[in-house]
Amino acid sequence: MWLNGFPAVFLLPLHPHCVFPTGLAFDLRNSLYGQHLASEVILKAVTGFMEDNNPSKPLVLSLHGSSGTGKNLVAKIIAKNLFEGGDLSTQVHLFIATHHFPHSAKVDTYKAQLQQWIRGNVSVCPRSMFIFDEMDKMNPVLTDTIKCFLDHYTQVDGVSYRQAIFLFLSNDGGRVINRMALDFLKAGKEREDIKLNSQGLETAINNDLFNNKNGGFWRSSLIDSNVVDFFVPFLPLEHKHVVMCALAEMHTLKLAPDTAIAGKIANDIPYFPQETKMFSVKGCKSVKQRLKYYL
Repeated sequence: MWLNGFPAVFLLPLHPHCVFPTGLAFDLRNSLYGQHLASEVILKAVTGFMEDNNPSKPLVLSLHGSSGTGKNLVAKIIAKNLFEGGDLSTQVHLFIATHHFPHSAKVDTYKAQLQQWIRGNVSVCPRSMFIFDEMDKMNPVLTDTIKCFLDHYTQVDGVSYRQAIFLFLSNDGGRVINRMALDFLKAGKEREDIKLNSQGLETAINNDLFNNKNGGFWRSSLIDSNVVDFFVPFLPLEHKHVVMCALAEMHTLKLAPDTAIAGKIANDIPYFPQETKMFSVKGCKSVKQRLKYYL
């Protein structure tokens, strides 16, 4: 029986098996392009959390950046390296704001269902992962609903959430990240020199999220209570990164690498700002579809 996309009965295996992320570094290095900063933060955060036999709270990562920069890919990579079956595992739960919570008038119903869903699944398997996509379209009331599961509590109503992982994916903060990346490169610095504390990047993302009335983190207790462990910036992608994405897609389709076609695909995609055309407007989002056009 399903209620608005949420199962009323939890049918998970009693003894699900988790795998340690030995391949996480490899996958981040070889599948995620142009995101040295995100790769570094995520690898350290996830590995450190999995090595802790008694974490004080769940791992909470908030991924931010423009569309097509790799946020969903990272969620899949983490799931692949932590759970048998990857993102199809019964321990991995995906919520899409516009799909699961489309009607603002039903926010009270959504709140009850969401809390029931999280509590029920963690009760069965403490090592569960919850992915919230399109957080920029999430009702802030719903965002605050899950705050109690993310804090330093031994238990909440008899259930411990300290082994769970929560990922928030959002386009919010993208403009701040893009502007700082552009300023950094215009100053003659290398992309790889951008760090989480460069020019107050993480603080700037926090402020942008907290004060954005149209986003899911507006005045959110998730920010002012500091339950999010890292706000992870995804940098805008350059032409060379789009080429790499195209070549990777060819590899996935078992095609011989063709740098000429990869270059054509990268050239087709619009870039910004207008005067320099430094960054891809779509990231790598339409690469797969454009590759089919050239085949």
